[in-house]
Amino acid sequence: MSVNKHQAMAAQTDGRIGALETSLHVLEALKRLGGAGVTELAKELNIPKSTVYSHLSTLRQNEYVMREGDTYRVGLKFLDLGEHARNRMGLYDMAKPQVDLLAEETGELANLLVEEHGEGVYIYRAKGSQAVQVDTRAGMRVKLHCTSLGKAILAYLPEEKVDVIINRWGLPERTPQTITNRETLEEELANIRERRYAQDDGERLPGLRCIAAPVLDQNGRAVGAISVSGPKSRMRGEKFTKEIPELVQSAANVTELNMTYS
Repeated sequence: MSVNKHQAMAAQTDGRIGALETSLHVLEALKRLGGAGVTELAKELNIPKSTVYSHLSTLRQNEYVMREGDTYRVGLKFLDLGEHARNRMGLYDMAKPQVDLLAEETGELANLLVEEHGEGVYIYRAKGSQAVQVDTRAGMRVKLHCTSLGKAILAYLPEEKVDVIINRWGLPERTPQTITNRETLEEELANIRERRYAQDDGERLPGLRCIAAPVLDQNGRAVGAISVSGPKSRMRGEKFTKEIPELVQSAANVTELNMTYS
């Protein structure tokens, strides 16, 4: 990623603040690199070291960045902001007990995901006694078309919004099982609406299967999705086709009722 003159000019014409965008690019690079020094960041972002240092100094003074020797890292102040953003969502409060129960009942990994800016964002997960360790975490973003959670949400969004999401992000391949064709995706979304749950058979992570159900508002639009994930060796037969689908649908239904009548 580079911060260049073209971006700066664009920021001037559409109301964005160029200096703030640079600070955000610095933070994103720190996250991506797992921490870095001024020289490494300047090279990564293709901007002068003096500019990087000024932004890091400001971020550090405001406690958004910490320094260990010559290495800067994203500070824990963002954890507080993240908790605030998550907790303001009524969905989180209503769905969390259901996600915890799913993890306990199945022994697998249970997840809660919402859509933001056309991507899926994990806002909670709970690990059952047999849950496998995967790369997901609260705050992680994924493309919607390659997960059961994302497909469950896409199936219940307005068609025009789905168009905007796909036009922006495309349908990139994550594994050989990923749906990368728009017509195939449309057929999959129609099937999801018919059965009221979505499946993911190694479409984002090889060997991992997932079942998700959408959480719908009173207008029938998805506000999120709840899922159970597990290794293909355990998620098979009736467990994959009947037991888990019924459990996630029940969890989504209880969440919907609690959101409506709480």
